[in-house]
Amino acid sequence: MIGSSDNDAETLFMIHGMWGGPGYWDNFRGIFESLGYRCLATTLPYHGHAPTDDADPRLGRTSIRDYADALENEIATLAKQPILIGHSMGGLLAQVLAARGRARAAVLLAPASPAGIFALTPSVLRSFLPVMTHWGFWRKPMRQPFSTAVYSMLHLLPPAQQRRTYERFVQESGRAACEIGLWPLDPHRTTRVDAAAVGCPLLVIVGAEDRITPAKVVQKVARKYAERATFKIFANHAHWLVEEPGWQDIALGIADWLKHLPAEAEASREVRPV
Repeated sequence: MIGSSDNDAETLFMIHGMWGGPGYWDNFRGIFESLGYRCLATTLPYHGHAPTDDADPRLGRTSIRDYADALENEIATLAKQPILIGHSMGGLLAQVLAARGRARAAVLLAPASPAGIFALTPSVLRSFLPVMTHWGFWRKPMRQPFSTAVYSMLHLLPPAQQRRTYERFVQESGRAACEIGLWPLDPHRTTRVDAAAVGCPLLVIVGAEDRITPAKVVQKVARKYAERATFKIFANHAHWLVEEPGWQDIALGIADWLKHLPAEAEASREVRPV
């Protein structure tokens, strides 16, 4: 992880999504560090290789639970509970960690939905169909073709930026993708989140033109947490909220929400051992 060494600052623990890495938080880190936050942009297991390198063979069978356990171990090294900011699959992981009591608050950007919320709309199916046509995709590393990534996530970026962003993408776990999208077939309900166990405030954000985590699905995620969640839809935005034109409005909207978080007793923010 990278970030400020100021241990007194409020910590934002940033969790990337599928095919991603810590670099796509650079815009947001610039904003939040200028506001005095300590930003820690994490790297999920087996995502640290160069995009042109072969994926670690263990990646394809890596579970959402494996990701969450690794993140929880990182959070356990912090002196205080962080504020989680997760994008896409990272937004689902933030929900899992919040249910484990590992967050002072959580910001969910276009979050993947937990088990129990049906998310397979036509646009979501189109976003994953090229991957799902390969036999054994559920146990192998996988990556969307460029055209599919543009359709599902990058369509509001300028064309040149679409290519630059895609070229930073790495391979992703086929097992993790199945646990999210095909949760009814997962006997372990790996992506289940106990809403009653989430005691912290949540900010849930989605772009009105999102195709891979559609706004109507993300709204169901917010409703799952009832009064603990604040839901916001941003017009003229889609899935790639961290880089789309106007991303500054989203970052500043998050900053405003953070300013109004209720104060907590210091003891309640101490990180519990794993």
